[in-house]
Amino acid sequence: MFAPNGLARAALRFRPAAFAGTFVALVMAAMVVSACGILLETGIRASVPPARYAAAPVVAAADQRAPYGHGDDADSEPVPDRARLDADMVRRAASVPGARTAVADLTFPVRGPHGTALTAHGFGSTVFTGERLTAGRAPGPGEVVLPRARVGDRVTLTTPAGTGTYRVSGTTDTPAGTAWFTDSVAVRVSGHPDRIDAIAVLPRPGVPTAALKSQVEHALRGHAKVHTGRDRGAVEDPTLAEAKETLIGIGGSFGGVATMVAVFTAAGTVALAVGQRAREFALLRAIGTTPRQIRRTIATETLLVAPLAGALGCLPGTALAHWWFGQLKHKGAVPEAVHLSVSWIPLVSAAGAVLLTALVSGYTAAHRTSRIKPGQALGEASVERLRIGWIRTPLGIAAAAGGFVCAGLAASLTGEDAANTALGIVFLFMLAVALLGPLVARACAGLFGLPLRGAGAPAVLAAANSRSNARRLASAITPIVLAMAFSSVLVFLHTSEERVTADQQHAGILADHVVTADPGLPPDAVRQAARTPEVTAAVGLLKSSVLVPASGALESATAQGVTGTVRDLTAVQNLDVKHGRLALGRGEIAVDASLAQSAHVHVGDRLHLRLPDGTKASPVVTATYGRGMGLAQVTLSHADLATHVSSAFDMELWTRGGTHAGLKAFGTVLDRGDYTAAQSVDRELNAWANAVMAGVLGGFAAVAAVNTLVMTVLDRRRELGTLRLIGSTRRQVLRMIRWEALLVALAGIVLGTGIALATLVPMTKGLTGQGPYIPPLVYGAFAGTIVVLGVLAATLPARAALRGETLQE
Repeated sequence: MFAPNGLARAALRFRPAAFAGTFVALVMAAMVVSACGILLETGIRASVPPARYAAAPVVAAADQRAPYGHGDDADSEPVPDRARLDADMVRRAASVPGARTAVADLTFPVRGPHGTALTAHGFGSTVFTGERLTAGRAPGPGEVVLPRARVGDRVTLTTPAGTGTYRVSGTTDTPAGTAWFTDSVAVRVSGHPDRIDAIAVLPRPGVPTAALKSQVEHALRGHAKVHTGRDRGAVEDPTLAEAKETLIGIGGSFGGVATMVAVFTAAGTVALAVGQRAREFALLRAIGTTPRQIRRTIATETLLVAPLAGALGCLPGTALAHWWFGQLKHKGAVPEAVHLSVSWIPLVSAAGAVLLTALVSGYTAAHRTSRIKPGQALGEASVERLRIGWIRTPLGIAAAAGGFVCAGLAASLTGEDAANTALGIVFLFMLAVALLGPLVARACAGLFGLPLRGAGAPAVLAAANSRSNARRLASAITPIVLAMAFSSVLVFLHTSEERVTADQQHAGILADHVVTADPGLPPDAVRQAARTPEVTAAVGLLKSSVLVPASGALESATAQGVTGTVRDLTAVQNLDVKHGRLALGRGEIAVDASLAQSAHVHVGDRLHLRLPDGTKASPVVTATYGRGMGLAQVTLSHADLATHVSSAFDMELWTRGGTHAGLKAFGTVLDRGDYTAAQSVDRELNAWANAVMAGVLGGFAAVAAVNTLVMTVLDRRRELGTLRLIGSTRRQVLRMIRWEALLVALAGIVLGTGIALATLVPMTKGLTGQGPYIPPLVYGAFAGTIVVLGVLAATLPARAALRGETLQE
């Protein structure tokens, strides 16, 4: 069936423009699919080699994911901070027969002399990390080992548990910035007493790693996950889990969207190329060609083009994945030790998807022509068939109805529920546009053609052409709608969130100064700041995130732990309390009103959440407020949050009143405007990610639109030549082509904008409580780019066609 035949080779030789357009569309589809597939595979395979645990063959650590759900629906979410183990598990791990020793490992920040940042460990970890004393001895109670210090010196160190003076018992030759306490002191002053990061288990001589792992798993009885090999790297670098989520999200979630758009657009281009040959297939049927021979010809043509296009598309796809991955690394979203995984799986999948798309699209487009009677085929090929399709039309109407239903449902939801529901709106409406393409195009031609009736003969002819060739018009409008809809949703969702965040910060930040310090502020910073001249209120904030149940899942929410009184907090922050009253007692919490609605809790209810390390908690909701996006979605006391984070130091000191000179002793002093700008920098990664996704999808759809317009214009050489023969000037023909291109561009812009608004309005209402914010300049840039590309894509090939016609004359 797929053996080459003369018809396929002749078609490829004598109709190069149509096949070139198909080839470009398939190359672009393969590029997008392969790039997303490579990122998805990298996310699945991502790992970092162990460094700290390189000499510890078995490492036990807590599960870094918080489970939710029951039975087959059970799922999990990565915890915002590091989940930890009970310190008494070290004894259990050390008691297994194959263990020579088991060492508790933990890492926590310490403020050294003059506020220098140090990283502290228990000295027992040197057994597997390899540090050696150059002088002195191991630390005892009240002692510390420091690199490049003098034995016997006394140093003042501030740990999360408080400030104390320690004697230097020994020194090492490692770089400065590390401190070692005794194991028991390290556990006590780390800020999360009786909890450790991991357990390093060293084997007895001759004990295999696999046997030791099995013994440790049995001893810990499911209270910890036991790691060996490269899995140990994930224990010491908790950012790997977040990086995997990011890569899988881009390659999987966005990749699925991108793949659907790519395949959808490529299918439309293939269908257009086959549909342009309806007259040719009808003639073949008239001279006795069987339906099977026509289908074989299409399959052979596909095999002549699609495999090569798929293979070539994987090359720029791999380059795109390398660039994308490098940018994620540069922006800190992926650890430096993670490498891009490029195997045959995503490349073959992309090439296979392209081939299958081309085959199915070609078969579908030529199905009717290959089966009807020869005489009827010639009649239908001479003019465009006006009858609606009895399969496509009901499906298109159902998709449009589904889009409106989803839009209404999303408008009644809040938070991530609205976002998840609204995401399906754009797909349903796009599917409706694709299925109802000829009807939509005919309606657009009638509507947008009305103003053209008074713009001269070329404009009138352009409107008439658009009405009588609705299928051709639909093939050009659809990719423009894709470009406009997807780019607008991705970009304007971020601009809407950014605007609401900025507005809430502008109204909610009452503090005159915000002080930041690395690794954090000392425990008594708030008390000392309150005594500083001219300071009328001072509050310390510990920033982190918690997991809140919403619609059967766990949703990450920003959290602030407050050191200070409610009166001082209200002096530096205006949270816009809606119900209840702020309270900062143990076991009490205030929640953003939108988050409370998503979690189905009210004032007086208990909010069953997960703290940053995954610990379950059920504080009482004392208040709901309206400025969670700009400040923090959850507000609770410092004490409730501090023992569940890696660093228990307050990260920021907010003051009302005071001066730079009086506050600079605590750290870096920022004014209100400087702090808001710094917060915006932290959100740049999300903005960049949305912009890249919009660029990939919008750029692909824009190229597809240009490609489609070029194909349709080049296919009209006979029509353009006829217009010249009946007396139309070259300038009049070009003006007609420009008016048609402008009509196509405007129709695509209006439809794409409508779909974007139908998606954005419920999404932003649910996420921010406000409508979308669409910057006029950005929207104008989108629309202007589409108009310019559309007009150029139609005019340039038309000029070439008319030049060729002139030469023939």
